[in-house]
Amino acid sequence: MSVLPMKRVMICALKKDRKAVLELLQRQGAVQVENPECPPDDPIFTRTDKSAEAALFRKYAQSAQDALAVLNHEVPGKKGLLASLEGRTKLSVDEFEALVAKRDEIQTVGRAIQALDRERTENLAAVPKIESQVVALEPWLGYDLPLNCKGTEKTSAFAGSLPNEVPLQTICEGLGQYADRCHVELISQAQVQTCLFAVCETGCAGEISDALRKMGFVKAPDTDVNPAEETARLKAQLEKLDRRNGEIHAAIAACADRRGELEFLADYFTMRAEKYEVLGTLPQSPRTFLLEGYVPAERADTLRELLESQFHISVELRDPGPDEDVPVLLRNNGFARPVESVVESYSMPGRGEIDPTSLVACFYYILFGIMLSDAAYGLILAIVCGVLVRKYKNMEPGTRNFLTMFCYCGISTTVFGLLFGSFFGDSVNIIATTFFNRPDISQPALWMTPLNEPMKMLTFCFAIGIVHLFVGLGAKFYMYWRDKKYLDAIYDVVFWYMLVGGCIVLLLTLPMFTNMLSISHTLPAKAGTVAAIVAGIGAVGIVLTGGRDSRSWVKRILKGLYAVYGISGYLSDILSYSRLLALGLATGVIATVFNKMGSMLGGGVVGGIIFVVVFLIGHALNLAINVLGSYVHTNRLTFVEFFGKFYSGGGRKYQPFAVHTKYYKFKEEIQS
Repeated sequence: MSVLPMKRVMICALKKDRKAVLELLQRQGAVQVENPECPPDDPIFTRTDKSAEAALFRKYAQSAQDALAVLNHEVPGKKGLLASLEGRTKLSVDEFEALVAKRDEIQTVGRAIQALDRERTENLAAVPKIESQVVALEPWLGYDLPLNCKGTEKTSAFAGSLPNEVPLQTICEGLGQYADRCHVELISQAQVQTCLFAVCETGCAGEISDALRKMGFVKAPDTDVNPAEETARLKAQLEKLDRRNGEIHAAIAACADRRGELEFLADYFTMRAEKYEVLGTLPQSPRTFLLEGYVPAERADTLRELLESQFHISVELRDPGPDEDVPVLLRNNGFARPVESVVESYSMPGRGEIDPTSLVACFYYILFGIMLSDAAYGLILAIVCGVLVRKYKNMEPGTRNFLTMFCYCGISTTVFGLLFGSFFGDSVNIIATTFFNRPDISQPALWMTPLNEPMKMLTFCFAIGIVHLFVGLGAKFYMYWRDKKYLDAIYDVVFWYMLVGGCIVLLLTLPMFTNMLSISHTLPAKAGTVAAIVAGIGAVGIVLTGGRDSRSWVKRILKGLYAVYGISGYLSDILSYSRLLALGLATGVIATVFNKMGSMLGGGVVGGIIFVVVFLIGHALNLAINVLGSYVHTNRLTFVEFFGKFYSGGGRKYQPFAVHTKYYKFKEEIQS
């Protein structure tokens, strides 16, 4: 376990080489760029604002992504369920350069796809409007004049509708004294409306209009031709839009073979945007530029030699100062590396802290295995994750570590499942009893059956928790001793070991306590006397040193007494490990319930079919739920109980200026 040492690097090069230098650094992915601010009155070095260029490249990248989204929607790529495990496509430098030369052509294709999609969107938006017009004209199909006809020189015409179904006589009554001077013809009638056409003398058009309006008259849709002709025109327009949308789909589908090029374009412009964002932070003079940052010490000399061999450049390396906020990069072996993401999700190690990954890994797999604790579930988890890791060689590192972690967790689960006699719960006994009439056959527990001996299992969980906590205290002791804080190591660790350890040993000398926890052996009274003395010394030591930062002895003692109260926190922490028992029992009990449910119809053909269905569905759900629960609670025990004893975090992750692509990775990136 280690936090890789960092070097502070300062590069001074000719301004004409700045883009080439940045491209090399980006491909190498070794330097986290952190340039200092230029003083506003600096007569030599200034910064050039490159935010507009960076924003433009981000826009180009997003445009390529949008074109890809359209293409993927219209012509989904032929990718399987596990396609995400295949990782990014490898691309050589020659292939990269060839695609860069075609970037304008690819951009044109992307814009064309987006233009087609916009046209199709407009067409789709127009369809409901046209369809509503067709529906509005349906009641008027028997009318043979244009609906916008206003009448003749001596007559006025009204075409429109009244709400609800209105008889002709009622309409005439509504016209009152003008009914004799107006001719009304019903075009169609329905429960919701009555369509009519009225003609009157021009002299009384105003009065007729007012009378109709009082009855709720609404003008008919405005058409220059009769409704039948307008309906035919609208339907032809719908057919035209439908044909055009089909042509658009075909045109977009024809670009399916350009999918890879569009993916490259999105990656390429993302790279350029990141480069220009860094370029805008560089202090520059008329002929030179500066670049500062952090590089892992193991790569520093190689990077300097590479830069000096290609450019007229000055590369200075130095150790970071004591007050510098140095980024953190972890380095662990294959056993511990999968758990780095767990540590990172909490916080990276702060200055002076150790990398806790190896310690976390040792307990992480054990705690997870105890919580899941079914041999069959563990085998499924280990085999599936192991096969995926071996099959997909190009898998992204984060995904590989995640699956590897669950593979190790599966192995641990298998071991504890065999120790506790659980294989799909009690499936061996249920199957033997139900289908073979052999109740004497069962999966033997190599150690104990938690359902039958819950107190023994609880004692085991507490023992694991005590060891876990004491290892955390040991890590704190190591950091103090490494930093030559010998007294702090005694005050903050040794005294707590004495107090907590002494109390535990003292309890183990009490028959009532050991009987309650099903412990077969009780320590002799002399051991209890020694433990009490040790615990007392620890308590006195904590009282005298717990408030040592205060100058007043009264405050020291009061703070020390409060510190001793912290033993309640240890009790709470130890009790937290009872969740190991709870989740382990939950897995076994739920599995047993599904087995019982499946076997309720007996051992016939129907019973066998029902058993298989219930077995597969039930255990799949149980596996999924309890894997999630084990993962969450293992993290909880790590973050709260274990880290609470020695680890604060607060470091920031090393994030180098690199090729951050989504679809492709380049040969130089792979080799670096």
